[in-house]
Amino acid sequence: MQNILKIVFVITSLLIIAQCSSIPFIIDNESYYIQTIKWINEYGFVKGLANLHLFLGQTSGWHVTQSVFNFSFLYKNFNDLSGFCLLLGTFFSIQKLNEFFTNNNRNYLVAGLLPLFNIFLFQFISAPSPDVPVYVFSIVLFFYFLENFKKPTPEVFNLIVILVLFLIYIKNTMLTFGIIPLILLTLHFKLLSKKLLKPILLAILIISLFIIKNMIVCGSPIFPSKGFNSLSTAYGIPDAIENFYYDSIKHFGYSVTAEHYNSMSPFSLFLKWLTLPKLHGLFNSLSIFLIVFVPFFIYKFQNKKSLWILYIVMVLQLVLLFMTSPQYRFFMNFILFFSLFCFACLIQNKKTINSLLTLSLIPVFIVLFFPLNFNSFSNNPFMRKSSNFSFSNIVFPYKNTKSNTAFITLKLGNLNYDSPVNNDFFWGNGDGVLPCVNKDQIEYFKKHFNTIPQMRTNDLKDGFYAKDLSKK
Repeated sequence: MQNILKIVFVITSLLIIAQCSSIPFIIDNESYYIQTIKWINEYGFVKGLANLHLFLGQTSGWHVTQSVFNFSFLYKNFNDLSGFCLLLGTFFSIQKLNEFFTNNNRNYLVAGLLPLFNIFLFQFISAPSPDVPVYVFSIVLFFYFLENFKKPTPEVFNLIVILVLFLIYIKNTMLTFGIIPLILLTLHFKLLSKKLLKPILLAILIISLFIIKNMIVCGSPIFPSKGFNSLSTAYGIPDAIENFYYDSIKHFGYSVTAEHYNSMSPFSLFLKWLTLPKLHGLFNSLSIFLIVFVPFFIYKFQNKKSLWILYIVMVLQLVLLFMTSPQYRFFMNFILFFSLFCFACLIQNKKTINSLLTLSLIPVFIVLFFPLNFNSFSNNPFMRKSSNFSFSNIVFPYKNTKSNTAFITLKLGNLNYDSPVNNDFFWGNGDGVLPCVNKDQIEYFKKHFNTIPQMRTNDLKDGFYAKDLSKK
């Protein structure tokens, strides 16, 4: 490996360690990352847990993985699996870039340029964000798909299946990725058909685990969903609340209220989505730019069927998001990949690439070590200050939460729960002792849906159900 690439990797690794030991930046860490992992660590999958806090119904496969590797019985501040994932992704990319300088294969260059986006990726790794593995593993998946499209070996096909299944288990918004192994199997059935037992069994296992996890935590096979009422359990989320959550995430993607959403035409919603302020509007516009112009880049520079297939998957992904929740972070893996593809089509000079890779470390260093205001990038009041490294965290990383609030213990029926004392974030509960939920949430669902969370028995491990107060 070239010396310049070794230096870039070493510096990036040190910056990743520093970022992981700093204050968690992602606001979702305060709403459900910490609590999800704590519940899994202490009780495993808990029946009806989503009745306590709706977001706990998501229980990403990434948080299941983090709960395995955070070793809470040894030290309570291990929550940096996303940082480790980015470290592995950076190593993979640097390797592929080094190989590109000898084989001149553009697929290697695209994968090798991922560190150019570290200024964006670094903002996710001080908390166990499921977005980071989705972005990193997507690049790995696309690389192996492109490189082995014409003649995949059973081993590579199995790797692709594993990556796709894990991506879907991490985020069910990646469901469109299931098309990729199906296309390979269809085109190379004779080559792959004799060794399909392992990938089929693995797919059945992962899908079964996914459904079982959802049935336990939220009482239905998929969360959120309106189509499985006949399969719901006694501790399932009430239909009205599940519909509220399903509709809320859809409205959130367009930044409109339910009333405005129902009154707007599809084209008006699209224009609203396209012109959202700050980062949302920027990445939404970039998504449409790629949809329009990537075909020209593919046709002119690398007119291959495999790239056209990935382009079609990208279009299907965006269509799916328009139907559910068109947030750019659910589409960012395609933005990353096809932006890098367009870049690789235009710039392949070794000195230029090395210079850009080195210069990309500068903004990462500035954001990490100097306090900045992100008002120009985000409207979220909880994400307007950068997460900076403090030298006091050289030995001991910062705690898992950015919140310093105290907690108060409240009683509601047979439920005793901790609630943050000072918390302007409606969904926030931080690192409170289990069970923990913001009392404002409890009051909101009590007022608007006439339900309150209650324990199923006297033991927390037996879970929760939503008590209907109208049946008194």
